[in-house]
Amino acid sequence: MTAWQQERAEHGVIDPAVPWPGSWQPLGARFRTDHSGGHGTNFALWAPDAEAVELCLFAEDGTESRHPLSERTFQTWHGYLPGVLPGARYGYRVHGRWDPWTGARWNPAKLLLDPYARAVDGSYTAHDATCAAVRNWPEREVADTVRDNRDSAPYVPKAVVVHDDDDWYDDQRPKTPWAETVLYELHVRGFTMRHPGIPPELRGTYAGLAHPAAIEHLVGLGVTAVELLPVHQYADEDHLQQRGLTNHWGYNTLAFFAPHAGYSASGSRGQQVGEFKRMVRALHAAGIEVILDVVYNHTAESGVMGPSLSLRGIDNAGYYRLDRSRRGYADYTGCGNTLDTRQPHTIKLVTDSLRYWVAEMGVDGFRFDLAAALARGSDGIEMHHPFLAAVSQDPVLSRVKLIAEPWDVGPGGYQVGGFPPLWAEWNDKYRDTVRDFWRGARPDVRELGYRLSGSSDLYQRGGRRPYASVNFVTAHDGFTLRDLVSYDRKHNEANGEQNRDGTDDNRSWNCGAEGETDDPSVTALRQRQVRNLMATLLLSTGVPMLTAGDELGRTQLGNNNAYCQDNETSWLDWSLLEDPRWRGLYELTARLVALRRAHPVLRQRAFFSGRAAVPGGQSDLAWFSARGEEMTEADWFAPTAVLGMLLSGRAMSERDQHGCPLTDDSFLLLLNAGHLPVGFTLPGEPWAKRYETLVDTGRDQPAAGSGAPVVLAARSLQLLRALDD
Repeated sequence: MTAWQQERAEHGVIDPAVPWPGSWQPLGARFRTDHSGGHGTNFALWAPDAEAVELCLFAEDGTESRHPLSERTFQTWHGYLPGVLPGARYGYRVHGRWDPWTGARWNPAKLLLDPYARAVDGSYTAHDATCAAVRNWPEREVADTVRDNRDSAPYVPKAVVVHDDDDWYDDQRPKTPWAETVLYELHVRGFTMRHPGIPPELRGTYAGLAHPAAIEHLVGLGVTAVELLPVHQYADEDHLQQRGLTNHWGYNTLAFFAPHAGYSASGSRGQQVGEFKRMVRALHAAGIEVILDVVYNHTAESGVMGPSLSLRGIDNAGYYRLDRSRRGYADYTGCGNTLDTRQPHTIKLVTDSLRYWVAEMGVDGFRFDLAAALARGSDGIEMHHPFLAAVSQDPVLSRVKLIAEPWDVGPGGYQVGGFPPLWAEWNDKYRDTVRDFWRGARPDVRELGYRLSGSSDLYQRGGRRPYASVNFVTAHDGFTLRDLVSYDRKHNEANGEQNRDGTDDNRSWNCGAEGETDDPSVTALRQRQVRNLMATLLLSTGVPMLTAGDELGRTQLGNNNAYCQDNETSWLDWSLLEDPRWRGLYELTARLVALRRAHPVLRQRAFFSGRAAVPGGQSDLAWFSARGEEMTEADWFAPTAVLGMLLSGRAMSERDQHGCPLTDDSFLLLLNAGHLPVGFTLPGEPWAKRYETLVDTGRDQPAAGSGAPVVLAARSLQLLRALDD
């Protein structure tokens, strides 16, 4: 009798019928018709160094039956079980060496989630029995080396067999070009929880986001894509559960193929898969793409004393980057572990997941959290990394939108501007520069010029385009737009971490009073500052990303790290649309998005040259001082709060789809971040004979006008159209 068989006998486990051999591919659980015409499910798990694998099925009453997988092909354990139908719940127990000093952490007492599970039922409950090692071992320094033999099954979620029956024949992907894209970052639950037009039973769910009332807002705003905060099945960390909180944002992935069941209105036994697909279809029908914020850099298993939920118990050293001791993890994410994308099978897991979400779930692209961690080789960040190479040559993934958060927390992890072609990037240099300008910090004028015109200093190398820059002023992480002009300091006490969490580098300005105030001068200034920031974002070259609720004046009352606030702090307050102060911001935002859509000069596909295309003609981009003269070299090195940028629609380098030169109107953008009004002399011929004012953030509504000098109100922005008649 083997040690494994002896252990089973000691625990009184009765062996069921041995599964049929089945197939080693595809990985995961696949329901199918067998050769005899019956129905069942094939199970396949990659576990190259395991000594044995048990498939565990769970009945409705929670009773567990264990089925040893005796077949192993190419490092994959597999078997087919007749009669196992969609909706069945399962997990694995994987046997092997317990030798933490070499990274071996197999422990069959821990029920493990299938890495390829397409649906998950139940949630993770923080309990010491979920840890592979003994958490309360008296000698803390060696606790991770002592195996915990308690059963974890009562405290962990179960995988669910799903029936794949959707070929997307009736779906029409919008396929919006990058240059025409306007991103809208939203949280499925936070966006829908308080929407009065969504039925209560659908709020907080995929079905709620698919509801006409939700889509009406997106269409009215004019955005072309939603960027959804993580929707992969995730787990709440132990420290949050102990404080009665949850990981609202979801950056703690547990299953890379499964839509988070907590956002399903229809059930968690596979119904969440169909509901997610119907949401994607509804958004596509409205012309809106679906981008997923994905977390492949780490998992919910955390550090060595974290729960053993999936990858750690299947092949710890095969999936994670271990440190030099081999007992611990190399943590480049700040979350306790880092997925090892140097390993071929880890690359396969990630790319299989990505392809699944595109081909079978219908999504149109991805934003990669801490993407630099995925490009880490043995000696730092490598832009020829096998993972990046695999994505770039993949016939499915190379055709969708790829956005990097281009940094991690490890040495050399800041990589803004460093990713290869095909990738766009979150441009935090844009965020910081625009915030600094409007709060009066007066960044280098050259820095501001680069950010407004597409960040050619960062992205022109290697054949990239302006749309490589995803411009944003706010995101889920940090102050909302309203809070950015209302708070000098973070106020995160509700998170239970003594206000230590969240960044202190907010680059915010409270306009003279901390937090909410009734002072009319302060509130008027804040309204103007919000309009300035929104208009700057939507009139800059690159891809703008709005954060859901900013167009409504949403506030988190100064919390700049509301990751654990699944409540009114994070949920959009739709009643703000009825407030005239904030209704005007929504209308301005929609008008600017429409203006951008109508005028290619505002969303150019090529970088500006700053030179005339033909002798004696206009340059495609010109910069002006308040004197109405083109800026000199000295002007670029002098601090200023006033700047004019003229985009010439007559000098564009682009051609239309028929190869003809593309022309458009010309626009003059005037910025005054100073605390006093400024007279700005408008450039005369050959730039324009007169100008028409389209936007003036110094007023609640746009003003019409023309003429030579204009007065820029203190801390205001104007957009003017150049006219030749």
